[in-house]
Amino acid sequence: MNIGIVGYPTYGGSGVVATELGMYLAKLGHKVHFMSYSQPVRLDVLEPNIYYHEVNVQDYPLFEYQPYELALSSKMVNIALKYKLEVIHVHYAIPHAYAAYMAKQILLEKGVKLPIVTTLHGTDITLVGRNPSYKQAVNFSINNSDVVTSVSESLKQDTLAFFNIQKEIEVIPNFLDLSLYRPDDSCKHNFAQEGEKIITHVSNFRKVKRIPDVVETFFRIQEQMPAVLLMLGDGPEKERARKQAQDLGIAEKVKFLGKTSEVERILCISDLFLLPSEKESFGLAALEAMGAGVPVVSSNAGGLGEVNIHGQTGMTADIGDVDALFAGAMHILSDAQRHLDFAQAARVQAERFSIDKVVPLYLKEYEEAIARCCNG
Repeated sequence: MNIGIVGYPTYGGSGVVATELGMYLAKLGHKVHFMSYSQPVRLDVLEPNIYYHEVNVQDYPLFEYQPYELALSSKMVNIALKYKLEVIHVHYAIPHAYAAYMAKQILLEKGVKLPIVTTLHGTDITLVGRNPSYKQAVNFSINNSDVVTSVSESLKQDTLAFFNIQKEIEVIPNFLDLSLYRPDDSCKHNFAQEGEKIITHVSNFRKVKRIPDVVETFFRIQEQMPAVLLMLGDGPEKERARKQAQDLGIAEKVKFLGKTSEVERILCISDLFLLPSEKESFGLAALEAMGAGVPVVSSNAGGLGEVNIHGQTGMTADIGDVDALFAGAMHILSDAQRHLDFAQAARVQAERFSIDKVVPLYLKEYEEAIARCCNG
């Protein structure tokens, strides 16, 4: 199958999922064409069956904001015609679904039918999509996709509540390549001394991640037992978190590792993962920790409760309830056997989201999209 994939090329969850999906499809023998304004960070263009097409936006003085969606639509048309794409899969509604609809209409005038699969990931619906400036276009784009999927039941319900959706929305969860998570303690001494617990947080350090809650929860944990906090990622709240750690007198115990390519290795040496987010459509970072056999203490926001099962794979708390986050963390960390039970259950839960189980669901939707488009 010749498949087009459109997504953001950044470290965000939607971009990672789009890239990992495409690379796995390529390994299965499908030809996968990625389109974006820069090469996705996890994309290996040297692998067979993978093609990357950069979307160039010309810088004209007339435009205060360059019309990326127009350039993207044109690129979709050109790639669809040149490589005979059979389906195009857009991740994140804005502006990808709208651009795909325009490409589809242009291709129809040329006698070519291009089915569109749109996957909703989160803030494209719960935050940006609700903006009055975008809402009607997002609503239109979703309803004019051939197939629509969301990464969690929670996001599906949010979409149905916010928009007037006439399409069926299929829930296909995010996924993991579990082969990347192998036990390896060789780097543990680089971060922690003997007997210290390693607490980890991974995010884009936006306010929605409630970074102060991470630091405060860790502060209370390290008062009870030797521990270090590893903070992976980068973003606007990073320096505030660094100052908070200094003010609490734990700066030497909080290590900021930035955007590292060694996330899987670091998770595999972790004892606990913290994710107290205010909003999470799915909670991919939590699932990645669970893939490494790491119990998770998180908020119960959005789709997190569908991933992190309270009392089984970890503990959940209401948004902003640091007391409950701390209590949950201590419940897991204070007993070795209990910690092991949570860790094993986390890994078992992660196996439900294995990439080899989820990708066939997308292939089924591609076939459905082709059937709907051709018979429509």
